[in-house]
Amino acid sequence: MLIEERHHRILEELKKNPAVTVRELSQILCVSEPTVRRDFTELHQRGLITKIYGGAILNQGAADREIPFLLREKEKSTVKTEIGKAAANLVEDGMVVMLDGSTSAYHLLPYLTRKKDLIVITSGAKTAVALAEANIRTFCTGGQMIIHSFSYVGEQAEAFVRNVNADILFFSCHGLTDDGRMTDPAIEEANLRKVMFQSARQRILLCDSSKFGKTCFYNMGTVADIDGVISEIPLPPAIQSTVGANRLSQNQAPLKS
Repeated sequence: MLIEERHHRILEELKKNPAVTVRELSQILCVSEPTVRRDFTELHQRGLITKIYGGAILNQGAADREIPFLLREKEKSTVKTEIGKAAANLVEDGMVVMLDGSTSAYHLLPYLTRKKDLIVITSGAKTAVALAEANIRTFCTGGQMIIHSFSYVGEQAEAFVRNVNADILFFSCHGLTDDGRMTDPAIEEANLRKVMFQSARQRILLCDSSKFGKTCFYNMGTVADIDGVISEIPLPPAIQSTVGANRLSQNQAPLKS
């Protein structure tokens, strides 16, 4: 198990059970107690936990910190593959497609290879490489790379996006509140998505059900201002009735009704 993956597991365990001990974590993770203590020290230094005798306390807001792309890519991969396949059904030959740097958008890639004459614009470095390897004409926004997410952000990325026109945008967020607000802990990525909204004719949120009812630090808009949400289960009725309320285009249904 990679160190970052182990750290993520520790944070998840602390979120589920704040009283979990070093000994219990060593058994859960199949590592020694000294290894867990070293992990606690590193997480404490990063401001994610506070060490206490025999255990640790998850700091407020730590659960909303950015999780590395390689770990997020593995989370709910089957669900994200299902969402990606459904999203790709909205793509037609010859379209200009915009993708953010999320792992949800990354899962469209195997299905985009079946389309012809696409142009794809992305803020994801790993996504751009995979598209190029698939011989899809690709433009990357450039800008400052966020190391953990391999996403480009900042003024350069936003300036590039303002100068293009996409037929459809696929993007994700970290949390979708009960009243339809799309939220995220990464301000710069959220700001780039707001610019992407203005440069795409259709805007589709890719959102697995684990994000329903979750509120993160930063708002980046509401589902009333986009064209659809794709999830692996039906959206909560209050959200479904709001999707696209401020848009002229037709709402997109979830995968399952």
